[in-house]
Amino acid sequence: MVHSVSNYDRIKKNVAEELKSCRELLKALSLDVDRPEYGRDFKKFNEVVGFCEQVLRVVETWPQDREMTFLDCSCGKSYLSFALNYILSKRFSIETFFYGVDFNPDLIERCNQIKDALGIENMQFVHAKIIEVLPDRPIDIVIALHACDTATDETIAKGIKLGAKYIMVVPCCENQIRSRLKNGHPLVELTAFGLLRYRFADILTEALRSQFLIGAGYSVNLVEIVPPKCTPKNLMIVARRKKGNKKFSMDGYDRLNEMFHTEFVLKDYFHGYDMNQEINTHLEKF
Repeated sequence: MVHSVSNYDRIKKNVAEELKSCRELLKALSLDVDRPEYGRDFKKFNEVVGFCEQVLRVVETWPQDREMTFLDCSCGKSYLSFALNYILSKRFSIETFFYGVDFNPDLIERCNQIKDALGIENMQFVHAKIIEVLPDRPIDIVIALHACDTATDETIAKGIKLGAKYIMVVPCCENQIRSRLKNGHPLVELTAFGLLRYRFADILTEALRSQFLIGAGYSVNLVEIVPPKCTPKNLMIVARRKKGNKKFSMDGYDRLNEMFHTEFVLKDYFHGYDMNQEINTHLEKF
């Protein structure tokens, strides 16, 4: 059984209202959504709402009798996971479970305090590096909202290794490539200007991530979760794993990487890792 499109449309329209109505949750998260427009809390709230709306597109076709398990990487205070958990539990009958992982032990402690205060049982928070976390159940959806710099790449690599059905990330800063775009590539006349180099590095970084996901057997779509005036860091990479065993090819990623001499970090997480063999073998267990 799947959820109807009309049901999805109705819920999508009311995500912000639903979350605003749960004052207990907002208080526990220390989010004051009544503050002036475009303040920190306003921006964070709208980023979370926009992310939730994209997840609802996945939920729309999810079998009602099948649990949905999330891994929230670089979760911080877990605004996103708590909001998703609330929306999905209130509007859908799907069983869900959320893992949150962050390398900051203070933030993990804070998440556990919020979970206990709200009496939530279907969440577990782990102090660990993203790439090293070992969930004890299959992961359906890997998510990350503004995982800083290479934490987004760790998230993508972890999702691929886990065979996640969906990898949904909204990157934050893209610092790795900017300093490497000064010379020796086809668009040096463009990147000679600091501001253009900065913006082009953002585009190139997301293109490399997307091409890597395609090479790893995912279909990829790029969407904006909020208007740019809310935050310029509004681009979401939505990757859906293609069905069946497949041959993996990184040709698109490699061509782009070599063209701009980026030595991009994503492949570093796969040294000694036979993607064709290990991912397909892993997926057979699910």
